[in-house]
Amino acid sequence: MATAARKTNWFAIWISVGVVVVLVGVVAIVALLNSRATDPGPVPASSGINRETGAITFGKGPDKVSTYVDFMCPYCGQFEAAEGKEIASLVDEGKITLEVHPVTILDRLSQGTEYSSRAASAFYAVAEADPANSYAFFRALYDNQPKEQTPGLTDDELITLAKDSGVTMTAKLEKTIKDHEYVGFAQAQKLPEGATGTPTLMVNDKIVPVTYDPKADILANLTSR
Repeated sequence: MATAARKTNWFAIWISVGVVVVLVGVVAIVALLNSRATDPGPVPASSGINRETGAITFGKGPDKVSTYVDFMCPYCGQFEAAEGKEIASLVDEGKITLEVHPVTILDRLSQGTEYSSRAASAFYAVAEADPANSYAFFRALYDNQPKEQTPGLTDDELITLAKDSGVTMTAKLEKTIKDHEYVGFAQAQKLPEGATGTPTLMVNDKIVPVTYDPKADILANLTSR
């Protein structure tokens, strides 16, 4: 006895196709969200800014001094007060190459304004637009450092501080600061391996415990004195 021809279950087929389409869509959305989460956004363009490490470089000396700092960190402020003048002198004398790495680990301590990120973004913007005066702006950020658990400086105050530091404030630079253009790039920067917080000091690529004494922390570790 011959068997009857099987009927095609189109309903089941279309259901299966629909499930596949939905799964493909979900995978695409997840991939897009992951991409956005890891995309640092606009990257500052300047010969003095390392686009891979985030370091802003000052000077061309034989020894390398690297600092990892957060503009809201009070210990970074103490470090700058104790050692900043000596560091600046070493840069001016051509004895060191200084690499400043802004990091943004203390955004949670600025009442929702993300001051660490905004200040770092402004620093990158200034380093891109007016590198000759960016180190003066860096020093001014610590001379006028806000306390933790405060909103920090406003964007307009950051702009005024840059102007007072000698930075040429163009309309483009002002917009870059107010638009927080480099916040994503700043937030993508990390502490080096082995670091536990800020400030982190490295001399010739070796982490040096900070004692707030420039003779012990920096001068004693230079290869050319």
